[in-house]
Amino acid sequence: MMPLVWNHALGLEFLVKMEAYSKSSYNFQLSGNIPAEIGQLTHLEVLQLGYNRLNGSITQEIGKLKSLKELSLYNNNLEGPIPTSLGNLSNMTYLDLSNNSLNGSIPKEIGNLINLYYLSLRNNQLSQEIPITLMNLHGLFQLDLSNNLLIGHIPSSISDLEHLQNLNLSHNRLSGGIPEGFNDLPMLSWIDLSYNNLQGRIPYRKVYQYEAFQGNKRLCGNIQGIKRCKNKIPIIAILFPLFGALLLVFAITGIFFITRKREKGPQAEESSAYDKCLSWISSAFDGRIMYEEIIKATNDFDATYRIGRGGFGIVYKAELPSAGIVAVKKFHSSGDGEHAFQKEFLNEIKALLEIKHRNIVKLHGFCSNALHSFLVYEYLEGGSLASHLRREETAKELDWSKRLNIVKGVARALCYLHHDCLPPIVHRDISSSNVLLDSKFEAHVSDFGTAKLLKTDSSNWSKIAGTYGYIAPELAYMMKVTEKCDVYSFGVLSVEVIKGEHPGDIIESLLSIRAEENMVVKDVLDKRLPPPSLAVKYEIKVILELAIQCMHSNPKHRPTMHMVCQQLLARFVFQDPPPQLCLD
Repeated sequence: MMPLVWNHALGLEFLVKMEAYSKSSYNFQLSGNIPAEIGQLTHLEVLQLGYNRLNGSITQEIGKLKSLKELSLYNNNLEGPIPTSLGNLSNMTYLDLSNNSLNGSIPKEIGNLINLYYLSLRNNQLSQEIPITLMNLHGLFQLDLSNNLLIGHIPSSISDLEHLQNLNLSHNRLSGGIPEGFNDLPMLSWIDLSYNNLQGRIPYRKVYQYEAFQGNKRLCGNIQGIKRCKNKIPIIAILFPLFGALLLVFAITGIFFITRKREKGPQAEESSAYDKCLSWISSAFDGRIMYEEIIKATNDFDATYRIGRGGFGIVYKAELPSAGIVAVKKFHSSGDGEHAFQKEFLNEIKALLEIKHRNIVKLHGFCSNALHSFLVYEYLEGGSLASHLRREETAKELDWSKRLNIVKGVARALCYLHHDCLPPIVHRDISSSNVLLDSKFEAHVSDFGTAKLLKTDSSNWSKIAGTYGYIAPELAYMMKVTEKCDVYSFGVLSVEVIKGEHPGDIIESLLSIRAEENMVVKDVLDKRLPPPSLAVKYEIKVILELAIQCMHSNPKHRPTMHMVCQQLLARFVFQDPPPQLCLD
C-alpha cells in the first residue's frame, strides 16, 4: 500500500483515476486520509478512488471542486458524515460512496445536484429519513440507498424522478405504504424494496416480482408469493350499475344525433365540421375553439405555414391565442390511398394517446371530420436533427456534449416504447428526420404514422415501412416486425449523430470490426467540430461499439433497447478504459 499524496505536477488538474486494478489484490492500493489539499484542484472533472484503503472522513474541502462531474469513493474504509459541501458541485453527474462506514443522515444538499443521474450510497450506516430534496434529481437513472439504517416513509413525490430505471431501497427500516406514484415512473424497470417494514397494497406493475418485496410482512398485492389484499366492497358491485347507466345514456344520445343528422341532410353535415373533431387530449383546450383557431392561423393550411413534410402528411406551424405555438400535422389522401392514410392517422393516435415521456413529442389533440384529419403537437423550435446536421452552421451548434445527449435521449424514448408500453410499440421509422430538438437541444422522437403495436398472440407480419437507409435488413425478406427493427435504426442514427451525416457505405466496414479489434474513433468523427476531450472520446467509443451491436445483420444478436440504456448508464462506472480501445 502507499499513502495518498497530491502533486500538481502529475497532471491531476484534469483527471485522477487511481483505483486498484484488481478487486482481490491490495498491491499498490492507496491508504490514509483524503487530504484537505484536494480542494485546490479546481479544474478536476473525474475523481475515482474506489477499491482502496482510504480511511477517516470525507473532507468538506471536496465541495470546492466546482468542475467535478464524477466522484467514486466506493469500497474504502471511510467513516463519518457525508459532507454537506457536496451540494455545491452543481456539475456532478455520477456519485458513488457505497461500501464504506459513513454515518449520519443523507444531506439534503445532495438535492442540489440537478445533473446527477447515478447515486449510490449503499452499504453504509446512514440513518434518518430519505430527504425529500432527492426528488429534485429529475434526471436520475439509478438510485441505490440499500443496506443502511434509513427510517420513515418513501417520499410520495418519487413520481417526479421520471427517468428512474433502477431503484434499490432494500434492507433498511422504512415504514408506511408504497406510493401510488411508482406507477407514474415511465422508465422504471428494476426495483428492490425488500426487507423493510412497509405495509399496505403494492401498486401493480408488470415488472414487479416477489423478490422485490419479500421481508415486508404487512404488504399485500397481486404478485405471486405475496398475500392478496382484501377488498371491503367488491368493485364490480359499484361499476356494473354505473356502466349500465352510461350505456343507456350513450344509446339514447346516439339515437338522437343519428335522427338529427338525417333531418339536417348533407349540407348541414358540412357546415357543422367545426363541431365534429373526434377528441382533444388535454381538457385545458376547447376542441371547437382550437379547430377554428388552427384553420385561421394557417389560412386553411396555406403553404406559407409549412415547416415539414412526411410520407403521410404535411406539418404546419400555427400560433393559437388559446394554446400558443403548436405544430399541426395534416394527413393527406387521394383515391385508393384513402384507407391507408386513415389507418396511419389512427395508428399515430393509438401510439401517442397513452405515451408520457420526456423524449417523445407530446400530443395535444387530434381531429377527424369530413374536411380534415390532423394531429396537434407541441411545437419544438429546434426543428429536426436532420436539418441541423445538413447545414454546417447549425451542425457546429451541436457540440459533442449535445450530440451524446441526443443519442441517449432517443435510447430512453425507445426503451420506454419497447419495455414500458403495453402492448409494446415499435416505431418503425427512426431517422434523423423524425427526431426533433427543443430549445435546449433535447431529443424528442416524433412521427408515429408507421408505428405498430405488437401483440403477444400475433406474428406481427407487415409490409415494409420506414426511411431508406435506416430499415433493418430482415424486413426486406421477412416482413416481420419486432423491436429489433428499431434497434437497428437506432444504431444507424447513433453513427449519423457522431459522423454528422448518414453513415452510408461505412456501415459495412464498421460491422467488420470485432470487439477485440481496435477502432480509430477519429475516422468516424464529424470534422466540422473540434476534436473531443479524452473523456468524451471514450464515451463516443462506447456509443459506436453499441451502434455496431445494434446494426448486426441477425436481429437475435442485437441488444434490446433496455440493454442499450443500461450499457449507456454503465459507461459512467468504468474504472479504466479497456486496453483494446484505440482512442487516438
